[in-house]
Amino acid sequence: MVKRSKRYDAAASRIDRSRQYDPTEALELLKALPAAKFNETVDVVVKLGVDPRKSDQLVRGAVSLPKGLGKTVVVAVFAEGDKADAAREAGADHVGSDDLAEKIAGGWMDFDVVIASPDMMKHVGKLGRVLGPQGKMPSPKSGTVTPDVANAVSEFKAGKVEFRTDAGGNVHAPLGKRDFPVEDLNANLTAFLDHLIGMRPAAVKGTYLRKVSVSTTMGPGAWIAYGG
Repeated sequence: MVKRSKRYDAAASRIDRSRQYDPTEALELLKALPAAKFNETVDVVVKLGVDPRKSDQLVRGAVSLPKGLGKTVVVAVFAEGDKADAAREAGADHVGSDDLAEKIAGGWMDFDVVIASPDMMKHVGKLGRVLGPQGKMPSPKSGTVTPDVANAVSEFKAGKVEFRTDAGGNVHAPLGKRDFPVEDLNANLTAFLDHLIGMRPAAVKGTYLRKVSVSTTMGPGAWIAYGG
């Protein structure tokens, strides 16, 4: 049995788990709960009505959050020549090719996002077992395999987030920091959910967004009502 802190229990006692809150009400509630000793991230988890075992029902992509994430995103880029130079100018933190692949294969993982030029997949493809479990494997669907690596770097630095269904059919995404105004958190939440709805696989029948929950890093979640 998981042992919770007194702070967590106090916060949980103020959330009615039998109801779905309006998104703004839920976010206001989270900000009013007892806080941790650091500026927590506010996250959203969505239970989708998909069968994650079927390839035609997998959901994976990326969306730019209008209010950003309130954090420094560390970006690693696989590129050479002019594209490498452009990536650095756009703010990439680490740029390389086979040397970068060797470093990652050796266990280095101090980055949040990996972006690759298509011609660099010969190096990146060998890292599937390392990057895949971390959710950091580049993909055309998420915009992290692209000939325009500089633009991708700029987008992710500005608050673009990747997401994909896990084995339970859930998707997770950060919405910003706890000290964000409720209006900014709600704008990011709306952008994420609207984008997710727009990606509904044709093979999915019935309710697509089954449950939506928002929470802080160290706090309990609150269910929210959202059509889809």
